[in-house]
Amino acid sequence: MSEPTQIRVFCVDDHPLLREGIGAIIRSQPDMQLVGEAATAQEAIQQFGKFHPHVTLMDLRLPDMSGIEAVVAIRAEFSDARIIMLTTFEGDAEIQRALEAGASGYLLKSMPPKEIMDAIRQVHAGKKRIHPQVAARLAEFMSEDTLTAREVEVLSHVASGSRNRDIAEKLFIAEETVKVHIKHIMEKLGASDRTQAVAIGIRRGIIHL
Repeated sequence: MSEPTQIRVFCVDDHPLLREGIGAIIRSQPDMQLVGEAATAQEAIQQFGKFHPHVTLMDLRLPDMSGIEAVVAIRAEFSDARIIMLTTFEGDAEIQRALEAGASGYLLKSMPPKEIMDAIRQVHAGKKRIHPQVAARLAEFMSEDTLTAREVEVLSHVASGSRNRDIAEKLFIAEETVKVHIKHIMEKLGASDRTQAVAIGIRRGIIHL
């Protein structure tokens, strides 16, 4: 009898120590094989076709672009790619974007190794796997109004310290329009002032500093 095919795993993370740790755990699994590693999103996109992994572990924050952008690029060429986001970040906006991009799972690096290995097996079997803590985080904000692209842009400028007049000039809109956007942002985020709106935006992964 021929041996069952091993699950081919590709690990994308910019921290060598983490890649080494995950690699060691995967190599210790009789039903898995580490087929490749990448430290940047571009490397991951370029090498995906070479390695043909069954499951990819993708970090959310990479030095050149986000892991979510890498998921979009890979799935544009390989629509059946099964990619698990493995990250320390649990902002609901990022979780939402990752799942919309086609990620098959969203796990936290703080999870026990056994759970991460089980998640790889589940995703390989065609299931989705979202850490319960992540799912709860997502559910918490599901009913809330999401910020529009323009509101996210305005909030990013507020976070960088720009005044309303500066934001209006940068975005080629009236200062009055900026004030309306900020009012809507604060209402949607449940913030009492600009500083709190920025803090909530960062915590939820809507904006990044």
